[in-house]
Amino acid sequence: METQEIENILKQALNLDEVYVQGENAHFGVIVVDDNIAALSKLKQQQTIYAPLMPYFTTGEIHALTIKTFTVEKWKRERLLNMAS
Repeated sequence: METQEIENILKQALNLDEVYVQGENAHFGVIVVDDNIAALSKLKQQQTIYAPLMPYFTTGEIHALTIKTFTVEKWKRERLLNMAS
């Protein structure tokens, strides 16, 4: 499965502000930038993000998924900090 496919699935299903996916060989990392998702508990964040991807876990196209969530404001700060280093 391609990272762009995962981004498209999540954007369409969850109407996210921003989403970034990295990875290969069925192991992926997702960064979700969305105030509504970030406001949820960690468990609810995981359940929400996993839900539209479940068919791909079943087929083995996705084996592992790490998730990081940010509010829009925190993402702006994170990017500024990373640009400075």
